[in-house]
Amino acid sequence: MFYREAGQFKTSYSADQAIFPIRQDRLGLLLLGLVAVFAVPALANNYFLETIFVPFLVFAMAALGLNLLTGYCGQLSLGTGGFMACGAFFSFKLATAFPELHIVVVFLLAGLGTAGVGVLFGLPSLRIKGFYLAVATLAAQFFLVWMFNKFNWWTNYSPSGVISAPPREIIPGFFVTGNEASPAAKYVFLLIFVAVLALIAKNLVRSRTGRSWMAIRDMDIAAEIIGIRPLWAKLSAFAVSSFYIGISGALWAFVYTGSVEALAFQIDRSFQVLFMVIIGGLGSILGSFLGAAFIVLLPILLNNAPAALGIPLKVELISHLEFMIFGALIIFFLIVEPHGLARLWQIGKEKLRLWPFPY
Repeated sequence: MFYREAGQFKTSYSADQAIFPIRQDRLGLLLLGLVAVFAVPALANNYFLETIFVPFLVFAMAALGLNLLTGYCGQLSLGTGGFMACGAFFSFKLATAFPELHIVVVFLLAGLGTAGVGVLFGLPSLRIKGFYLAVATLAAQFFLVWMFNKFNWWTNYSPSGVISAPPREIIPGFFVTGNEASPAAKYVFLLIFVAVLALIAKNLVRSRTGRSWMAIRDMDIAAEIIGIRPLWAKLSAFAVSSFYIGISGALWAFVYTGSVEALAFQIDRSFQVLFMVIIGGLGSILGSFLGAAFIVLLPILLNNAPAALGIPLKVELISHLEFMIFGALIIFFLIVEPHGLARLWQIGKEKLRLWPFPY
């Protein structure tokens, strides 16, 4: 078979601990990157770019942030929607108050502001965990959405409460936000931006900080005994997670929808991102992308498959089927494969490496 590592020798510790130690993985990632950067913008039409690829990348960023907190540090959070709202409104206020700021700087500053909010609401994790921590983060979700709805300052006193994201350029003549931005430009910008942050997250979880998160997740008392400070580990996880989720909220408002409104970040948004993490795989960077792809593609398939098969289904029935399938899949993965689609992908690769011998 083509997936073999025979003859590939490592001569240093860094080479052995590389993110992709097998040559086939590196070549596959390079090929996937070339297709994503060059083939997709050239071949995909505006419908696929705006309906599939752009929301997939935005949700992947949100799922990545939640996975760092829940999957790697073991801190359950139901406030993802509220933190996304923080990123969206922070970026809007920064972009309108300081129009000379570069759009990437605006997104990063919005992420930093959201990280501060995440640390504030992560303080209860020092004394509570599990279900009680989930309730505390759920309170943060309702409070943040209420705050952005209550005070008109966040929307620059707009009568409707909905504001449009101002157009911004990534380089002169290359708009990525506003009506001037093309779907291909939005997609390429999101692809590069999300890929860079995902690579940073992958290296972060392999560092000392990431190992302290996983130690807290596996057994917090034992981690404290061996010298890991729960205060630093938990609050740093909340900060980094909120940073990523805040950036995803800014990308949602500026690049995906082009508008900023608190109603887009209700509690169902938090559950949607949580479903992505569970189905994709807890404690896996790849699982965040697989879960986001699944959640984005499933409603599209449910809406188009019945018509293609000649089965007439009402729109409301399709919506109910979507929730039923989500629930059934979550139960399935929690029972059969708790590590989600990422683990299934890993098992498939391991079988290829050993084929035709039994596994």
